[in-house]
Amino acid sequence: METESEPYVRLATLRQLHQVVADLNTARSLADTLQTVADGIVAGLGYELACVNLVRPDGDLVVAAFAGSAAAEALITGRVGSRESWERRLSMGEAWGELRFIPHTEGWVLIEDDVPQWHTEGPEPRFEDEWHPQDRLYAPMYASGGGRELLGVISVDRPRNGRRPGPWGQEALQMYASQAAIAISNARLRANMQRALVRLEREQQALRASEESFRQAFEYAPSGMAIAEMGGDQHGRLLRTNDALCRLLGRPASAMRRYSFADLVHPEDVGTLLRTSAEGGRAEIRLGRRDGTYVWVSLRNSVVADTADGPRFLLTHVEDIEDRKRHELQLAHRASHDALTGLPNSAELRARLSARLCERPHAPYASDIQSLDAAYEGDGGFGADAFDFGAVGGRAYDHHVHTVAPDDEIDDGTKGLAVLFCDLDGFKSINDRFGHQTGDAVLVEVARRLTTGVRDGDTVARLGGDEFVVLADGLGAADAADLAVRLRNAIILPIRVGGRGVRVGASFGIGWASCGMSVEEVLQSADQRMYVEKRSRSKVHRRAG
Repeated sequence: METESEPYVRLATLRQLHQVVADLNTARSLADTLQTVADGIVAGLGYELACVNLVRPDGDLVVAAFAGSAAAEALITGRVGSRESWERRLSMGEAWGELRFIPHTEGWVLIEDDVPQWHTEGPEPRFEDEWHPQDRLYAPMYASGGGRELLGVISVDRPRNGRRPGPWGQEALQMYASQAAIAISNARLRANMQRALVRLEREQQALRASEESFRQAFEYAPSGMAIAEMGGDQHGRLLRTNDALCRLLGRPASAMRRYSFADLVHPEDVGTLLRTSAEGGRAEIRLGRRDGTYVWVSLRNSVVADTADGPRFLLTHVEDIEDRKRHELQLAHRASHDALTGLPNSAELRARLSARLCERPHAPYASDIQSLDAAYEGDGGFGADAFDFGAVGGRAYDHHVHTVAPDDEIDDGTKGLAVLFCDLDGFKSINDRFGHQTGDAVLVEVARRLTTGVRDGDTVARLGGDEFVVLADGLGAADAADLAVRLRNAIILPIRVGGRGVRVGASFGIGWASCGMSVEEVLQSADQRMYVEKRSRSKVHRRAG
């Protein structure tokens, strides 16, 4: 039966409870909130001691706040109890709603577990609901939602009235635990948000610092740098270039933004550039300057990708390698050309000739016609346009245009690769009479006359000594004979050396390169024909004498 004073006590308790709950929402940090929870128990709910145990990320519970005893606070604050021990405690004793009361008659078994605890000695209770110093009362705090995630446990001790809490006291403690859970959740959320904001600000500062470092490294790099767009209608367009690249190409930055590297590259290097851009690798190409000249550069590309959109930009480092490339080209030229005449040397001649020959002899012309007939009739499944008719004279098979030799006896229109072997007549006597300097001058002039007398694309090489070789593609037998006559007539004209005129003759042998022949066989064939011609001319001279 309720006494007359109990309603007033309940009203006063409600007012105190309202005040301490309001204080929960004024705390500025998680630590302040936890201490406010402990202080509210002592100030508003009539207990002398209160302890807040908070669940850590690993599941164990740590004493996060204590109120009511400085000695106890110093002794147990920060200590940890295992989750297993706490689960045991919350399953024992009497369930008062969400609360868990463990009387001293059962709690003695918990004295030796690892949960931090504080209790005082005292006399045995004199009546049934009197509080014993070793009684334990716990108020679990659960996160809002259906998961019932345990946030922590409030433990209270020593009610000021000396009695176990009745229904109203139990309800008040349970309500307070629910509000405390909300306050702790909010405090954690605020703390997480504050940490996230601090982390975000630090990341932004680091990003700004990184961007500034990149800008300075990009702008003031001693070699060229460029950023190009990837994808879309403006793929490859230069978005940004540094001063070094603008100076290298002689173009202002505003003009560079109108171009891509594909607009500036030498026509012969377009394929190399496209492969490099696609692969994000490196290449050596020529880029056009504003004055119309080209400069050799080394490109090193890095694809800048976005995790969501994939490749976005191409960062290109452009290094001037003009001097190195010029030196390399000079070395390559010296290795492949004759030092005296500047013509391709014997090794280069053999390399060019070898590039036109394969090991398989070409098919007879009759089989070509049969293949064409089959194409028209559909026997092979190909249309007539599947054949390169312009290459029929060269017999195109397996993606290779076979080199064939025209018939010396019958002019059937076949065009081939003529090999003209030239040997100078009377050159040794010039060396013997006038010295090697005069002989060298004669060789240089002969090389010039041979080069002048052939077409662009033909090769004039010095095989060694006074022997030269001309490679002329696309000639018939009559064409090759006419070319040999023109070149011989050009050579026999007087050559002015040191104020005197000297003459040399020339003998030509015409051979034909054909797939299935080796390079040496081709040269030997032309040499033999030259030797035959020289002997026949010698006999004519002897008869005339």
